[in-house]
Amino acid sequence: MSLTLRTISREQHLAYIRSLPSASHMQVPAWADVKTEWGSENLGWFDAKGELVGAGLVLYRQLPKVKRYLAYLPEGPVINWYAPNLEEWLRPMLAHLKAKGAFSVKMGPPVVIRRWDAPAIKAGIQDPDVKRLRDVEATHIEPRAFEVADRLRRMGWQQGEDGGAGFGDVQPRYVFQVPLEGRTLDEVHKGFNQLWRRNIKKAEKAGVEVVQGGYDDLTTWQELYEVTAERDRFRPRPLVYFQRMWKALNAEDPNRMRLYLAKHEGEAVAAATMLIVGGHVWYSYGASANHKREVRPSNAMQWRMLQDAYALGASVYDLRGISDSLDDSDHLFGLIQFKVGTGGQAVEYLGEWDFPLNKLLHKALDIYMSRR
Repeated sequence: MSLTLRTISREQHLAYIRSLPSASHMQVPAWADVKTEWGSENLGWFDAKGELVGAGLVLYRQLPKVKRYLAYLPEGPVINWYAPNLEEWLRPMLAHLKAKGAFSVKMGPPVVIRRWDAPAIKAGIQDPDVKRLRDVEATHIEPRAFEVADRLRRMGWQQGEDGGAGFGDVQPRYVFQVPLEGRTLDEVHKGFNQLWRRNIKKAEKAGVEVVQGGYDDLTTWQELYEVTAERDRFRPRPLVYFQRMWKALNAEDPNRMRLYLAKHEGEAVAAATMLIVGGHVWYSYGASANHKREVRPSNAMQWRMLQDAYALGASVYDLRGISDSLDDSDHLFGLIQFKVGTGGQAVEYLGEWDFPLNKLLHKALDIYMSRR
């Protein structure tokens, strides 16, 4: 296959994404409007007939004082990763980005390598000798993913360290997903563990009401999110980030981003954002109050979001990042414990990969990031 690569318009890029079953929400053109601190470019791959056969959103972050850039394709590009001629897809991309002044390229192939179902994870949690997800035998392994990794290494790509680069925008290698395709809603509900089903019923009895919010409700979201940030000790994003996200994504597609609020006695006590691209639906950000936790608003909200994802015809409901730690003394253990209750699967992606176009500047960036 003879491939050419060039800059394309946002309209061409969006039309291509819409022609696919799904793609990452970080590879839609509007994501560039969310990430205003980065420059951006829409890339397109064309076959010999001139048909658009791949696309990628590139984000550019400039180094201080010099016109050199880190080029980042989060969870992309959207190409045929299993193509035997993968080098012919990626070589022109590297040449193009180098000509644009990139000193290093970071990308996140949307390629799944392993899956673990809920019973396998639970067995791992109960085994005192098991500390990490990778110590548990996977329920499903994708052999082609190993071939992709081998091809990338042979081309000179380097596998990024988990959680260690990209100006703080590194994406999770492990996520948790609930498959919806080929299942009834009743089957999805029966897949929840006993505690989840009990908590959903408890919320219902207590009168928890889950509603869809709008742009004006983002201030309520922010209050709950900042309470959550203080409780869980992370630095929250400002309200303007979510307002920008709402405007940018919903201008591109009116159903790209949703906000859900779980209310008890008229008071919002939990909230979450949802993102939708084709058949892939993400639970993006979540927040909850410190009080009224006993009425289980978060369980009620997740169940409503899952039902709505199903009604949209989604093939997967994605609860996003988890740590691979199965050690109950780890501060991130609660995350996988909460999500495994949905009866879904832990999913490992290939992770992020770097290509140093200028080894000296790439090394300098690594040193800078490690000292932050």
